[in-house]
Amino acid sequence: MANFSKSQRPQFAVDVYQNEFLPEGGRDVNAIVTVTSTGGGTVGGAVSAPHLYSVASAGTDAAVALMVDCSGSMDYPPTKMRGAREASAAAIDALRDGVHFAVIAGTHVAKEIYPGNGRLAVADTTTRGQAKQALRKLSAGGGTAIGTWLKLADRLLASADVSIRHGILLTDGRNEHESPEDLRTALDACAGRFTCDARGVGTDWEVKEVTGIASGLLGTADIVADPAHLAEDFTQMMETAMGKEIADVALRLWTPLGSEIKFVKQVAPTVEELTERRTEAGPRAGDYPTGSWGDESRDYHVCVRVPEADLGQEMLAARVSLVIPQPDGSAQTLSQGLVRAVWTDDMVASTSINPQVAHYTGQAELAQVIQQGLDARKSGDADGATAKLGRAVQLAALSGNADTAKLLSKVVDVVDAAEGTVRLKAKVAEADEMTLETRSTKTVRVKK
Repeated sequence: MANFSKSQRPQFAVDVYQNEFLPEGGRDVNAIVTVTSTGGGTVGGAVSAPHLYSVASAGTDAAVALMVDCSGSMDYPPTKMRGAREASAAAIDALRDGVHFAVIAGTHVAKEIYPGNGRLAVADTTTRGQAKQALRKLSAGGGTAIGTWLKLADRLLASADVSIRHGILLTDGRNEHESPEDLRTALDACAGRFTCDARGVGTDWEVKEVTGIASGLLGTADIVADPAHLAEDFTQMMETAMGKEIADVALRLWTPLGSEIKFVKQVAPTVEELTERRTEAGPRAGDYPTGSWGDESRDYHVCVRVPEADLGQEMLAARVSLVIPQPDGSAQTLSQGLVRAVWTDDMVASTSINPQVAHYTGQAELAQVIQQGLDARKSGDADGATAKLGRAVQLAALSGNADTAKLLSKVVDVVDAAEGTVRLKAKVAEADEMTLETRSTKTVRVKK
């Protein structure tokens, strides 16, 4: 566990938004759980509300591994390798003093280029300078086996006695020198041990590989089509990583006898399915991983199936806790919220959909239909692609998701956004299609 600083005490709050009323025979309870972490280094230790708890900051208690693709394709064009060196140097400049770090060159094998010998360096003026010198020696040549990069990053990060462990991975090509099963095995081995942001540079990489890495390791994924923008993106990623203060936070759901969790998914800032990632945490309780936190807010959609009950009855459908599991099997509770169920014959009450639930149900569908539409387009199913992407345009307009609407407009001609009427564009730039696919899970917050 971290050596927590008394001067910095991030606070966590859990807020539950739901319509608790069910009709006769109703069994499914939906709720949006908003988790907010605030105040690292800016607030005192006072707890201002019963649902708000504080936990000390991890400070510089962190380790970061930079994984840079150095396969042969990084020389085509040469701006990719140059951009990767500059971006990595910018990320190193953004490291806080005292943070452990390493740089890995990734090809069909993984090689430590700084500091080497299975160690991590500790960031200061000297080591940052040495690391940037080592980056100048990076050259392109060889294949791509991302699983080996991740496994080396895991070994290096595990050598540091820190709480926050994070990876930043850059690739420009497909993972051609190991099987999908090898990559999946590496991801499974690394899951829960460190988080990882993944970036694809150019347009010759596989979107589902890069987004799968980020999803499996609870990080972010994005495209950087122009290598000239890599340094800006890497700086922002590293600054975000440096802002993480609490690691290994889990969403713990307890349900009473007879109730069960139908699904759990993160719905903001991106859609991320968590249902299958549950680990048991005692009688009728399960933990869902959320990764590391800084000053930020995220929303989760929880659906609970409860037993039937008579009109007028009410029950606790689920207790939501934000916890940090401890080595001895216990858990430190950071915050809690309750999901309720009340049976009523008031049709207006029982049929009303909570605005947050409705909004994020639409955002999850938006992400899904974009993926389905792009898959249909790639397979030559023009009618299917038109229908799905038309629905995506309609949902983006309805929810005010302007960024996604703009990305969609580069793939389809919008005839009527409100009706979802579109025409597929005859020619679409590969970068535009990949950007839409990569960013399809990004959502907008519900309007208060």
